[in-house]
Amino acid sequence: MSAAVDVPRKGAGPAAATPRWRLAGPALFVGSALLLLIAPAVLSPFRLDLLGKYLCFAIVAVGIGLAWGRGGMLTLGQGVFFGLGGYAMGMHLKLREAGPGGLPDFMVWSGVESLPALWRPFANPVFALAMVVLLPVTVAVLLGLLVFRQRVRGAYFAVLSQALAAAFVILLVGQQGLTGGTNGLTNFQMFFGLDLYQAGDKRVLYLVVAGVLGVVFLIAWQLARSRFGQLLVAVRDGEDRVRFLGYDPAVVKTIAFAVSAGMAGIAGALFVPMVGLLSPATLGIVASLELLIGVAVGGRFSLAGAVGGALLVNYAKTIFSEQSADNWVYLQGAMFVVVMLWAPRGLAGLFTDARVAVRHRFAGRSGGRSGPVAVAVPDTARPHPGVVPDPGVPAVVGPTAAASSTPGTPAPEAGTASPVPAGTVPAGRDEVRS
Repeated sequence: MSAAVDVPRKGAGPAAATPRWRLAGPALFVGSALLLLIAPAVLSPFRLDLLGKYLCFAIVAVGIGLAWGRGGMLTLGQGVFFGLGGYAMGMHLKLREAGPGGLPDFMVWSGVESLPALWRPFANPVFALAMVVLLPVTVAVLLGLLVFRQRVRGAYFAVLSQALAAAFVILLVGQQGLTGGTNGLTNFQMFFGLDLYQAGDKRVLYLVVAGVLGVVFLIAWQLARSRFGQLLVAVRDGEDRVRFLGYDPAVVKTIAFAVSAGMAGIAGALFVPMVGLLSPATLGIVASLELLIGVAVGGRFSLAGAVGGALLVNYAKTIFSEQSADNWVYLQGAMFVVVMLWAPRGLAGLFTDARVAVRHRFAGRSGGRSGPVAVAVPDTARPHPGVVPDPGVPAVVGPTAAASSTPGTPAPEAGTASPVPAGTVPAGRDEVRS
């Protein structure tokens, strides 16, 4: 008796449409880039500044999507890394505006007579730009190694990161002469030769922010598709199993956490000149939760969804506050609840489901049989002892079926299919002849 092997037909079924759908991601990226590039030509300076601020939040969302969506780390304290990068850039800009030997304006108002030692290295632009990334990454590495090696995860890690954000805000508010206190750093005039009060220079700054977002997104996308990204997903889904395979989940999670912190630091550094101020109110628990909500609405399992969610939530916040100044918080919360009820995987999950449905519908209309084809396997080999096949697997009987049939059982006609009884092993080679 010969065993049958299911071989998919060429040009049939959903797999046939797969190459066409592979272009959807690059096409979406190029389309989004074009929209961002033409925005300065169609938006007013005020709306363009708002869009630039949204893009800064989108950079943070990319890091959250990598750490939370891929690594399963619910980070409620990204405002800390956002603030570290922002203060590093703000300190440098304030020192450049004050000039050699001068003091920032808020220090003069606070009665500070000499520049604090902590501020002096930030007069160097190279040092300030390096600290934008290195300072958040260093804090994230130290925190990650301390926490993840103790196998702290889930809600415990979320609460810990949230407490870190609260402590950071308290520290900033309490150091009036060093950080500006509650007001923070304000009244920025220049940004590396760009006048922040000129509409043309602000357009250039907007393009810089959009370009940085594109680069950060591509880095995160490539990292997610790499072997490290696969290992990160494996840690998210089964940390103990990854540990048994010889990998250290703490190191993997720390690297992802540090990368997301570096992205948040870059976003904070661009936020300072784009908005013109940086205060503790934009770095605390509420701000961190709003960033997380944007990623959840867009879809934490998709980097593009995280970016889209951050833009959508912040745009909705602006529209709701303009249309209903008293109730915009409730409207924003209602939007989050509705999306989470009807789309637990975010808007990106809805898009994925719709794409799969269209793909299957297109495959069904393409004609042809989409199911597998039964191919006869010659019965030249003896059955392998101890191997039990799946009951009900169809078998195609070849010309030699009569010779191997059970005595007393009529042999089926050549080329017809007959079920394999449960508990028997179909004979035949492993290779498939078409």
